[in-house]
Amino acid sequence: MFSITPIAAFQDNYIWALCQPNNDFCIVVDPGDAKPVQAFLQQQNKQLTAILITHHHHDHIGGIAALRQDWPDVRVIGPAAEQQKIAGLTELMHDQDTLAINQMQLSFTVLSIPGHTLGHIAFYSAPVLFCGDTLFSAGCGRLFEGTPKQMLNSLTILADLPEDTQVYCTHEYTLSNLAFAAYAEPDNIAIMDYQLKCEQLRQQQKPTLPSTLAIEKQVNPFLRCENKALQRKWQADSALDLFTKLRVAKDTF
Repeated sequence: MFSITPIAAFQDNYIWALCQPNNDFCIVVDPGDAKPVQAFLQQQNKQLTAILITHHHHDHIGGIAALRQDWPDVRVIGPAAEQQKIAGLTELMHDQDTLAINQMQLSFTVLSIPGHTLGHIAFYSAPVLFCGDTLFSAGCGRLFEGTPKQMLNSLTILADLPEDTQVYCTHEYTLSNLAFAAYAEPDNIAIMDYQLKCEQLRQQQKPTLPSTLAIEKQVNPFLRCENKALQRKWQADSALDLFTKLRVAKDTF
């Protein structure tokens, strides 16, 4: 029905572009930089109809102003809880809102997933999930504003989506995350297999994304906090205790 293209930005960001073959319109997610988006739209001969924003960090919103200059009617859709920190929003989203993009016959469910920032949201349209900096392949975002409990709860919300859900996060962090995952859980063969696959993709200068929730549940230690063997290894007495220990360890890994 539609194609999703990674537009590379900065050192390791991906701005996701949703297009359809016989449709003039395009959606972009978290445009931290306008220039590569403008180049992509020109090359594909597409009109920008909507910008989806997951949270307020500059590497996700820095391109909004320039894109609005080029496309004055563009919808800029983001978290209501962060409206004071995101200039240029035209529509404010809350948990469980439904977002319709009629020009592309698409609809998304909005999920509130605080932790990385307090107002962070995700956009889900089965089987596609745009989750910003909350869930990464083999990792999760740093706790800049939220608590471990909030982040673990947010990751649980995402993990409860269907296993075939395609995880479109916004950074190419997979190999460094897998290095930590292998340290956290050295006996996990799935991590080694996935590491090999992702190394081959990066050698070909291809993205490691999207991942799937089925893969993440095998290789991502932050989605495996209920695992009793992993809790024992980290001398944790609960999923939250394990998550907290893993996040602290990852911050200095």
